[in-house]
Amino acid sequence: MSIQQNTASTAVSSTTSKLLQALSAVALGLFIVGFVGFSHVEAMHNAAHDTRHANAFPCH
Repeated sequence: MSIQQNTASTAVSSTTSKLLQALSAVALGLFIVGFVGFSHVEAMHNAAHDTRHANAFPCH
């Protein structure tokens, strides 16, 4: 394997890793704001309540 191929492989791996991390963060955020905010369990709703209103996303 040449140095150029190794560098290109590392760059693709790094880009893929960053993309996966970003998508995971988005999925977690949507879960917290969406599912937890509309939950009928009081403790879960209250955990997401302030964040939802701070982002102008009503939950009532």
